Amino acid sequence: MSSTVNSPAPRPESNEDAPVNPYLAILRLPGALRFSFAGAIARLPMSMVGLAIVLIIEQTYSSYAAGGRVSAMYLVASAIAVPLVARLIDRHGQGRVMTPLTAANGVFLLGLGGAIVAGLPEPVLWVLAAGVGATSGAFGALVRARWTAAVSTPRQLHTAFSLESAIDEFIFVVGPTLATILVVQVWPLAGLALPAIAVVGGGLWFCSQRSSEPPAKLQDQRAGAAASSVIRNPRLIALSAVFLFVGIVFGSTEVSTVAFAKEQGHESMAGIVLGVFALGSMLAGLGYGARHWRSSLVRRLIVTLAILSAGMVSLLFVQNLWQLAAVLALGGVSIAPTLITGNSIVHQIVGSDHLTEGLAWASTAMTIGVSTGTAIAGMLIDHRGAHAGYALSGGGALAALATAAVVGLAVRARAPRPDSGTHEA
Repeated sequence: MSSTVNSPAPRPESNEDAPVNPYLAILRLPGALRFSFAGAIARLPMSMVGLAIVLIIEQTYSSYAAGGRVSAMYLVASAIAVPLVARLIDRHGQGRVMTPLTAANGVFLLGLGGAIVAGLPEPVLWVLAAGVGATSGAFGALVRARWTAAVSTPRQLHTAFSLESAIDEFIFVVGPTLATILVVQVWPLAGLALPAIAVVGGGLWFCSQRSSEPPAKLQDQRAGAAASSVIRNPRLIALSAVFLFVGIVFGSTEVSTVAFAKEQGHESMAGIVLGVFALGSMLAGLGYGARHWRSSLVRRLIVTLAILSAGMVSLLFVQNLWQLAAVLALGGVSIAPTLITGNSIVHQIVGSDHLTEGLAWASTAMTIGVSTGTAIAGMLIDHRGAHAGYALSGGGALAALATAAVVGLAVRARAPRPDSGTHEA
């Protein structure tokens, strides 16, 4: 069920309305800087936990496949829980739902790290990893929901989504590097202890900021709980399929890069190389968000996925870390624009009333893809080496492109016209 028609749309604006620095303009909005900064801290685990699990388990159990399985359990549990939690948030508010879950998430992270270091049986790790995933909140969706309530124009919303995507990529610049350094050079448990501190500190600070929290939108009980779910919207299902394949790209690329660096004799460089990948995305995202685009969202999604596909297929031909870093930097320029555009299409499809749930389903699809990519790539790497994992990355990118091209017509068919006042950045 799409609520786009009933949701208040930001007013259209002329070119004269555009600020000289759009990012500074939106950060001056009441409470914006504080909730964006707190949300960034709370999102640090998303770039550290999966990689830290793989690295710690590889050191303790000498198996990338085991690391992939435990990481996949964490991601699958998160994929199941996040949209359910998002529905509760849309009904009851962010702070009321996320405060206890955030505290529990920190406890599970420390418990999982201690269990891995202690060498406990793998099924125990699965249970603890599932606990981490089940209590993980989609803070990216929560921050974007606050931005939707805070801004008043389509251009501001485009800039806000672009800022958050750039922050996501900055987190992915520093996160893998931190995880690698902490696990390999400091102390294995530190790779999960820092994410625990970040999610508890940043998450509770974010939840305490009630003045910027969007009001809960209680669902009409007469309509029935099942009818209120946005997952019944076929256009959201189609878009989620694209996010799933993009997730496969992310999961397989991450674990394959760790394996490739180890094959080259420089395992500690894996985090830096992954940081280069995210740095290219971050810079591209900032540039993308500073510009007001006239082309359709669907067309831009297909273009960015084509660039991503070219970069991922090129990974099959890299022979050293320098070549790998260069290819990942070039491929990375498409990531943030792809996610910004995809999130904008979600907002266009579901409207503001169900935005948290809509973004959560997109995030869930990508999380499922990441878990799938991580697990399959781990098995491929154990048997055939890092390039087999990169083959999965290329296949995932091509599948995302093909899916976007096929389902784009369905998304475009009912999308509002760019001049209708809805979000068409």
